[in-house]
Amino acid sequence: MVRGDITRETTDAIVNAANSTLLGGGGVDGAIHEAGGPSILAECRRIREARGPLPPGESVITTAGLLPCRYVIHTVGPIWRGGGQGEPETLARCYRSSLDLAVEHGLATVAFPSISTGVFGYPTALAAGVALRAVLDFLSQEPRLALVRWVLFSDEDLRTYRAAPKELR
Repeated sequence: MVRGDITRETTDAIVNAANSTLLGGGGVDGAIHEAGGPSILAECRRIREARGPLPPGESVITTAGLLPCRYVIHTVGPIWRGGGQGEPETLARCYRSSLDLAVEHGLATVAFPSISTGVFGYPTALAAGVALRAVLDFLSQEPRLALVRWVLFSDEDLRTYRAAPKELR
C-alpha cells in the first residue's frame, strides 16, 4: 500500500475505477484516460460497441496507451446506497474479476485504486475491508500473481487501508 498516482505505476496492469460507459469520467477514471492518451478511449469504445455498458462488478482489459504499465483493467464499482443493495458483494466481484483478467493474460503485478470510494460514495473504511478480504481470498487460491498493490490518492485513504488488515484477523 502506497500513497501515489496510479498513472505512474509500472506494474503489469493498473485497475481503473471506471463507470459503466467506459468513456472516461472524473477521478481515477479521468486521470487514467488523460495520462494514457486516446488509444485507451478508442479501445474502450470498441468494447462498448461490442458488448454495451459494463455492469457493476465486471471488468475488461485494454492496452495502456502512453502509461508506463502494459495494461489497464477497467472495472465498475457499485454506487453506495447504504450497504443493503449488494454493494459489498459487487465491490468484491470488481477485485476478483480484475484479478481473473490479470491471471488470464499472464500478468504478475497489479495496482488498484480504492474502487467506488470517490464519486460513487462507498465509505473508504468499509471498502478497504471488502477489498482486502477479496484480494487475500483470491491470492490464497491463485499463486501466479507476485504483487498486488494499492495506490491510494490521499494520506487519509492510505491510513484507512493500512488499518483495515487488523479488522481481517
